[in-house]
Amino acid sequence: MLINKMGRFQFLTILGAPVKRFDSKYVNQLRRNLSTENKYNIKAEYDGRPLYLDAQATTPLDPRVLDAMLPYLTSYYGNPHSRTHAYGWESEAAVEKAREQVAILIGADPKEIIFTSGATESNNISVKGVGRFYGTKKKHIITTQTEHKCVLDSCRALEAEGFKVTYLPVKSNGIINMEDLDKALTPETSLVSIMSVNNEIGVIQPISEIGALCKSRKVFFHTDAAQAVGKIPLNVNEMNIDLMSISGHKIYGPKGVGALYVRRRPRVRIEAIQSGGGQERGLRSGTVPTPLVVGLGAASEIALREMDYDHKWMVHLSTRLIDKICGTLPQVIRNGDPEHSYPGCINLSFAYVEGESLLMALKDIALSSGSACTSASLEPSYVLRAIGTEEDLAHSSIRFGIGRFTTEEEIDYTAEKCIRHVQRLREMSP
Repeated sequence: MLINKMGRFQFLTILGAPVKRFDSKYVNQLRRNLSTENKYNIKAEYDGRPLYLDAQATTPLDPRVLDAMLPYLTSYYGNPHSRTHAYGWESEAAVEKAREQVAILIGADPKEIIFTSGATESNNISVKGVGRFYGTKKKHIITTQTEHKCVLDSCRALEAEGFKVTYLPVKSNGIINMEDLDKALTPETSLVSIMSVNNEIGVIQPISEIGALCKSRKVFFHTDAAQAVGKIPLNVNEMNIDLMSISGHKIYGPKGVGALYVRRRPRVRIEAIQSGGGQERGLRSGTVPTPLVVGLGAASEIALREMDYDHKWMVHLSTRLIDKICGTLPQVIRNGDPEHSYPGCINLSFAYVEGESLLMALKDIALSSGSACTSASLEPSYVLRAIGTEEDLAHSSIRFGIGRFTTEEEIDYTAEKCIRHVQRLREMSP
């Protein structure tokens, strides 16, 4: 690694790819630039490009991540698995550096990081791969009713193969009851899969407690951490996590890349669900996409370095938004446990307002009525149903996703528009 000074900023050069060191003034300038150049300019007339408040669906590519990726999209294009010439060596070195960056973020060994196409693939490998490998002796899986659809569908696929799956309920605050998990564990249980941070309501599950319980019962613990990695502190060893799914585009990295942490000691055995050349320790065959992996590594390094700063910014903006909306409008319910939630994910139900109508009224703000994978459905969110939300309130929910580059001006604009249109729609409501 070489430290170079260029202008006002320091750069960390990794194999020729510069990544700006953390500078709060620099990040604030990025916020202003993205707000005025690439997103909706609140000072100008609406031009068809809404401002972005859907950070749980995806996040914008951090410009510093793009800087790190560019050399591997142009000059360093070798196949990382070609070990007979310099082109392959260069790419392999970049891939291994990225593997180390991801590992450091979660307190793992680089050899325990498997690159995938994203959290959906990582979840499929974890649930199906572990289930099938141990399926001759243990055919019981435990998960929750509020997991991401890819985990639930993977569990249903195993059920079709003869497995028994327990779908734990959650309390009204969205958090599991540890006694329910303890009672559900049996000698036949091979895997517990519970997400770290919910993608719809932002609640944080008691991951350390779950990990400790699973370890004491000799059951592997997998967590879908797509919404948690880089946003809250996670350490796979301290939390007794055996498998962890990671998504690149949820931490300001590129789309199409993710990672799966697989514990080596004690070893977690997995039956590969994809055949091929045996890359990634035989668990995920296929050529590793060097530019995307480099982007994931850079995003991981930035996330680790700026996590505290980002978290304080999320708390500041979420408090500002909630205070403005709930301080003005009556009968607004926050879904999930506000004391145990990621502050960048705010799910509010507006009584006597149809959520889809409110989204249409707020067409100059990119928001969601739930998960990006289910928001096109007219059915109320299964996550909100699981926490006991009445159907009318479930239909009236909006998810506000605050990100690293969200500005105070955008929050104020969103709150003002939301208040105005909720009041208008309520006046029209019979």
